[in-house]
Amino acid sequence: MLISIYPHHLTEPMEINDSLVTVIILSLLAGLAMPLGAFVAQITSHRSLWLGSELKHGVIAFGGGALLSAVALILVPQGIEHQSISMATIYFCGGGFAFLLIDVLLYRIKTAASQLVAMLSDFVPEALALGAAVALGSDSIVLLAILMVLQNLPEGFNAFHEINKTSRMANHRLIFTFVLLSLIGPIAGISGYMWLADKPQAVSAIMLFAAGGILYSVFQDIAPQAKLEKHWLPAFGAIIGFMLGIIGHMF
Repeated sequence: MLISIYPHHLTEPMEINDSLVTVIILSLLAGLAMPLGAFVAQITSHRSLWLGSELKHGVIAFGGGALLSAVALILVPQGIEHQSISMATIYFCGGGFAFLLIDVLLYRIKTAASQLVAMLSDFVPEALALGAAVALGSDSIVLLAILMVLQNLPEGFNAFHEINKTSRMANHRLIFTFVLLSLIGPIAGISGYMWLADKPQAVSAIMLFAAGGILYSVFQDIAPQAKLEKHWLPAFGAIIGFMLGIIGHMF
């Protein structure tokens, strides 16, 4: 399937081929995991106290495990392939420092959307990397997409709970907002496919930057929230989340 379209900034036509369709589908599915997580949060918000405590902390731990698997199995191993030690250090630490600054800014303006911002902050660079990986013919495309889904589900769940505490927006409108945000995935994916395919160093830099930011978020926000006094099962969610990443990597 080939359809030619002409972006205003290009003199040559861009072909929408099967690879580009793959980018759109995978990045959209990864993005739709956010409103799906929010929908699950809406359902469980009216359930018992157990669902409001143990399940919530278990989902948070699961998300942390999935994020760590993305860092350990995909982002860092592939990110260091095209970088020197010094540049890899700069990009990785730069990502962590950027997320630190975002945390400080959110604290200063006292917003109730820190989880939402964190979710989008790692989703966008990963979608960029996904688009570029498809263009380069990487064999880790599906795994990266699966890991994005696994982390966006709990992040959507947590972001919904966080915003719902203070926002007067109706639940269905909030979930619809998450659906609109999921469209950022295809936009970033197409951008990576079009402009980063012949720039492996740029792709690896994005991966390392995202890895540093994700690792900061895990230990700053996710891991502390996953702990629940006198309950030990929720933390096991991190094991399950990471194990799913290992299974995908082995496949």
